Amino acid sequence: MAMKFNELLNFTREFKRLAKKYKSLPDDLEEFKRVITVVPLGNSKHFNVITKNEKCAVVKARFFCRYLRGSSLRIVYAFHCQSNKFDYIEIYFKGDKESEDSERIKEYLKTIQ
Repeated sequence: MAMKFNELLNFTREFKRLAKKYKSLPDDLEEFKRVITVVPLGNSKHFNVITKNEKCAVVKARFFCRYLRGSSLRIVYAFHCQSNKFDYIEIYFKGDKESEDSERIKEYLKTIQ
């Protein structure tokens, strides 16, 4: 079954802004897709399931950017196991922001109820 990837509007805005600074980002996202297609909830300490219900799991992961040569970016996504769908919720630079936007995650969870 094919995996579907979807970006929330705020994610797309953040991604475009970051991609101007970090040119490898679009390729890095493709690589990240390959990883989560195989292991949707992650395979190491770099992945953290923030919340999980019967519909989906929201995961925060370290996002490796070749341009940055490290794990300073974080990506938050939801995985819907029944429909094999990924929704990208947020991406941010760890230096700009301490943690994920929990309000945004709550809003997202309300929309899928």
